[in-house]
Amino acid sequence: MKSLSEIETTSKRAARAVGFSWGVSEEVGKCVRLLELFGLPGIKNLVLYFKNENLNDFDNLKLIHKDNKPNKNKFCPINLGVNFIDQIKTIETFNKCSFKDIAYPILFLPFLSRASEIIGKKLILNFDENKFLLNFNVNISSNFTKDNFPTLANNIQIHFLDNKDNFNELEWKNLYKLSEETFVEETDSSKKGAAGAGLTDND
Repeated sequence: MKSLSEIETTSKRAARAVGFSWGVSEEVGKCVRLLELFGLPGIKNLVLYFKNENLNDFDNLKLIHKDNKPNKNKFCPINLGVNFIDQIKTIETFNKCSFKDIAYPILFLPFLSRASEIIGKKLILNFDENKFLLNFNVNISSNFTKDNFPTLANNIQIHFLDNKDNFNELEWKNLYKLSEETFVEETDSSKKGAAGAGLTDND
């Protein structure tokens, strides 16, 4: 079994070999590593992407808006992903944004996962009938069950979720009340040993 370090290094070098800069290639390595870590077919789709696509044929979106469409061809998932991370603080203010026609969308996923960690918010990605929840770059959950990941996402929507507790106030109070049973009562002895000025003060 290949190590995550091997996967990252080889993916980075392959990206450089097909024409990406070393900076972008490093991003590719990190993202393919994440996909494989999360049990998603990163290597498989990166190989297909390099083998079947002419990188010069893609539309590259430099400035991301709330709604985005390519001028002629499909969006490159890697360049789009890099720009998404670079502009995430601005994109976050949209609350949601959409894209048309992203090639090999699985390669876009880890960029979104890393963006989720940067802004400290969960993201939901919807395309066609597929849904992915990106959790602070800790994991990616999905309803995706097909063996082969689609090579094109026609309609993509990304939603930014507000941070909310998964429990109500009463549940929290009940739990906190139970935790109070571990509190130690304050005694004269504990007061003397507590932090701060004691019986001797040099001032």
